[in-house]
Amino acid sequence: MDCIRRGIAIICVLLLLTPLADAQVPGLTESGGGWFSSYKFRELPPIDLSNSNRLEQLLRGGNIYLSLQDAIALALENNLDIAIQRYAPINAEASLLRAKAGGPLRGVPTSVQTVTTNILSQVTGTGSGTGGGGGGSVSGSGGGAGGTIITATGTSIPNLDPSFYVAGSAAHRTNPQTNSFTTGTNSLVLSNKSFSAGIQKAFLTGTSVSLGWNNNNVKTNAFRNDYNPYTNANLELTISQRLLQGFGPAVNSRNIRIAQNNRKVSDLAFKQQVIATVSQVIAGYWDLVTFHENVKVRRQALELSKKLYEDNKKQVEIGTLAPIEIVRAEAEVASNQQALVNAETQLLQQETALKNALSRTGVASPTIAEARIIPTDRITVPEEEQIEPIQDLVAQALENRPELLQSRISIESTRIGLKGTKSQLLPSLDIQASFQNNALAGQLNTVPVPNIPGIDPNQFQRGVGGDPFFIGGVGTAFRQLFRRNFPDYSIAFQLNVPLQNRAAKADMIMDQVSLRQQELQQQRLINSIRMDVRNALIALQQARAAYQAAVKARELAEQTVDAEQKKYALGASTIFFVIQYQRDLAQARSQEVAAESAYAKAKVMLDQAVGRILEAYNISIEEAEKGRVSRPPDPLPAIP
Repeated sequence: MDCIRRGIAIICVLLLLTPLADAQVPGLTESGGGWFSSYKFRELPPIDLSNSNRLEQLLRGGNIYLSLQDAIALALENNLDIAIQRYAPINAEASLLRAKAGGPLRGVPTSVQTVTTNILSQVTGTGSGTGGGGGGSVSGSGGGAGGTIITATGTSIPNLDPSFYVAGSAAHRTNPQTNSFTTGTNSLVLSNKSFSAGIQKAFLTGTSVSLGWNNNNVKTNAFRNDYNPYTNANLELTISQRLLQGFGPAVNSRNIRIAQNNRKVSDLAFKQQVIATVSQVIAGYWDLVTFHENVKVRRQALELSKKLYEDNKKQVEIGTLAPIEIVRAEAEVASNQQALVNAETQLLQQETALKNALSRTGVASPTIAEARIIPTDRITVPEEEQIEPIQDLVAQALENRPELLQSRISIESTRIGLKGTKSQLLPSLDIQASFQNNALAGQLNTVPVPNIPGIDPNQFQRGVGGDPFFIGGVGTAFRQLFRRNFPDYSIAFQLNVPLQNRAAKADMIMDQVSLRQQELQQQRLINSIRMDVRNALIALQQARAAYQAAVKARELAEQTVDAEQKKYALGASTIFFVIQYQRDLAQARSQEVAAESAYAKAKVMLDQAVGRILEAYNISIEEAEKGRVSRPPDPLPAIP
């Protein structure tokens, strides 16, 4: 028991001498707990599928009165694609924590999901990000295994976390002896209690240090020993250093630096996810406004056709018009009713798509499912629009686009990883130095000397009184260790020279190929960004011109219908022309509404291409990370 107690004391001393590990990553480990905090972790809370209070605050009279800013806020608070991406930084932090321990990187998924909020779109969802991603489904959930940051290869990295070990054993052995001269007995009985403890730590320099203490207590029936029971112990310090392969912080810290870059990439991926989701929500909101306006247009056309039908019916009754004209007017009413039903169907489907993007459970809630969305904002096309020069827009895009920033960081990580691959080409040369102190302590042997006939017992005489230096127990042995009475020293080296080194050469070639491909992919991305900005600018300019033309066409169509109705009233025209011009008017109004929508979405596309959509709509990335928008909901309009 004395040995165990003293062993525990030694363990406590070694723990106090243990270097403090790197600071734990906030949110991944429990705070406090002393030395046992290393074995605790924070359990991630279960997912929360409840919607934010904002959605309930916008409900009134079975309708959701939704402004554009509230739609954006609901997306930041409730959208599942953004919620999923919130875990990416936590995952990246865990990967960084793993790298600080010397463990291999596991890669961090960075694929971005694009939700579809326009029911007329043929493209449902795409995955993007570093490494690309798979296509999406009908629900708008895209991406997949793509977008994972590639980890580095090369020479192995030592385990950087300090480790402590302790071991103990107790044994009783009886060994028959072929020669009793050495032990003094034909049956050697040993009672052995052993205890060992140590600590080891590796460093970024390629250095490994270990400190170990071994203690062995033996009691025997051998009478030739001077001391029985006795304790032997040793304290050993071993230092090893890599001199070629695996030497230096530049090689051994590469995974840490890559993990730090991966953390930056995960932040950019989250930002990219917010941009993609918000852009789609804004476009979906303007589509909703467009469908609302289109329903109004179709109702106006239906009312016009109904009025024409009633007028013709009266004229047929008084005999001033042929009965066939009623049939034509009635057919036009039916056609306009069908067009109205189609427009209302599109509106309902668009509302459903938008609800799915702005809530965590989609239309699972009957209250949300049955509520109609009433947009409170309208599309406005300014008389004049100041557009920056294309060169300035491209420069902003090259500075702001998250995917380009990700590409630059990924290239930097690949170059960092090349240091490990280059190190693997070198021979391995390790040097090791060992310093050991030994100790011996025990009690004078009291085992009686047997009386053996014919043999002088004096030859078995043990040292009288023994050497006081060795008299004692574990404490005596422990003091001897630190007095360095019985030191051992050793130094050794090991050189390993690969004669062909084909695997290392192949890794070097493959990593260089990967770097060159990434550089070319980055240039391709730059070219694509430039094209995106130019195309978005062209689309905005064309959308504006198309809107102006649509306004002019609608005004002319209104004048034509008015003139034709007057001619018809005077008998100078026929119902055929009146119906045709009414159709043209309905079409012109629909085209004007569509042109408004195209302009609004073209403006969103330009802001997205330039990488300034967050600033344009006052979106805080910090609020997106928290899933809580501080801005209160817009006041609900008065219900007539």
